[in-house]
Amino acid sequence: MVDLDERELGRLLWRCRRGMRELDELLRGYLEREFRSASRTDQDAFRRLLEASDEQIHAYCLGSTPPPAPELAVLIDRILASAAGAAAGRC
Repeated sequence: MVDLDERELGRLLWRCRRGMRELDELLRGYLEREFRSASRTDQDAFRRLLEASDEQIHAYCLGSTPPPAPELAVLIDRILASAAGAAAGRC
């Protein structure tokens, strides 16, 4: 776990704002639920993922395009699992 200041979290939250609402919710949800307790490797992978275009991230999440690095593939799985867990908790 890595300590982050609120400014850094604010910047990441802003970068989670995408042109697709579904991506906004996936990325923001992961940031709010999982990011603070994630390993340095996962946090760095999340920052790298935010550099990708909406279309790329969407394709990674749908599985139609594999992420370019193994750590991004692991992160995508964690983001989707986090969203599924949150959705299950609302039922």
